Amino acid sequence: MSSFLERHFEETAEVARQLDVEAIDRMVGRLVRLREEGGRLFLCGVGGSAGNCSHAVNDFRKLAGIEAYSPVDNVSELTARTNDEGWETVFAEWLKVSRACERDVLFIMSVGGGSRERSISVNLVAAIDEAKARGLDVLGIVGRDGGYTKQRGDTVVVIPTINPQSVTPHTEAFQAVVWHALVSDPRLTVRGNKWETTAVAARGRR
Repeated sequence: MSSFLERHFEETAEVARQLDVEAIDRMVGRLVRLREEGGRLFLCGVGGSAGNCSHAVNDFRKLAGIEAYSPVDNVSELTARTNDEGWETVFAEWLKVSRACERDVLFIMSVGGGSRERSISVNLVAAIDEAKARGLDVLGIVGRDGGYTKQRGDTVVVIPTINPQSVTPHTEAFQAVVWHALVSDPRLTVRGNKWETTAVAARGRR
């Protein structure tokens, strides 16, 4: 058996053991309040985290009944803004047009959390600054030391670094683990997943 695969899944189990469940619990509470107050959830990320944001939008809307959006789902606007205005401001300008306000929440998914000094994911840095200027709370699921998201965010889960050589795959994988935990929490779930609800219905017909 591959020693790499054994080590990878051992690391995965250790990441799960070290997750900050209290922070995830606080996220649930904030998202419950967001829904009760009629606020919107804006999810921003780049690279693999952008794909996670798109998937998470579906789950927050369909399973948790939260009005959720991500700018990465509109490739025309995203690329037009990149071309005409620059990559750094694509998310911040999107928040402006969306008239984001204090009822809303910005949710960042990122491996490094953004760093202006290192010129990495600076569009996330600008989005956080814009969100804070507009009175939004900022949630995040990030890796490494959490970067700018951890510095300025209100509730941020930092995926533990077990192996510095595997920060990206573990962080992006556990973004999915954490957001699925959020939408599966009974405090947030308003509609069950298809296979689970189908199984329950089948048992009820017996």
